[in-house]
Amino acid sequence: MYKATILNGIIHTKALQKSYKGRTVVNNVSVTVKQGEIVGLLGPNGAGKTTLLRILAGVDKPDTGEVVEGHGLKVGYYAQEHETLRVQDSVLQNMVSAAAHMTETECRKVLGSFLFSGDDVLKPAGVLSGGEKTRLALAMLVVSSANVLLLDEPTNNLDPVSREEILGALASYKGSVVLVSHDPGAVEALNPERVLILPDGIEDHWNKEYADLIELA
Repeated sequence: MYKATILNGIIHTKALQKSYKGRTVVNNVSVTVKQGEIVGLLGPNGAGKTTLLRILAGVDKPDTGEVVEGHGLKVGYYAQEHETLRVQDSVLQNMVSAAAHMTETECRKVLGSFLFSGDDVLKPAGVLSGGEKTRLALAMLVVSSANVLLLDEPTNNLDPVSREEILGALASYKGSVVLVSHDPGAVEALNPERVLILPDGIEDHWNKEYADLIELA
């Protein structure tokens, strides 16, 4: 049975379990994400990293377990498939929809820092390359009012210049981050406090020895 309750200031999961077609991909996972901290999800392919992010984002529900949401929580979810983009709308329209508190001029300025300039902002999101969609989706998250970002492979499809810009923007983000990445340099740049190692749900403090596990995942 799925249950959601409220607790101030954190996301906390209790004994989450999720199976697909008879195979358990998230097994008895309990983790707490505190305000302002960065947590890396590590583990081999198929260990349930993306599934756990989708549960935290509310996209999927666990078969059993509990998700405790802190008061005022607003989650921003970056998916590898860019499913959060409205492909029929322009780059600028997507950005404005994510940042209702900003003017169009301010949105254009932020898009410029994510390497969208001039008429690029008028392109429909559906015609963008994979790397451009990544930049747009992350720009939308950074300017949103989300206080927790759930990031699934945020540096995939990025050229070196774009990757550096994205990591710089994420490093200055003040909220909490839960990160899945096969890119050791990206993980080290964001400097997580802790790691959660799946499928067993083991928690540990981050250290550079985990970079080898990131590359093998």
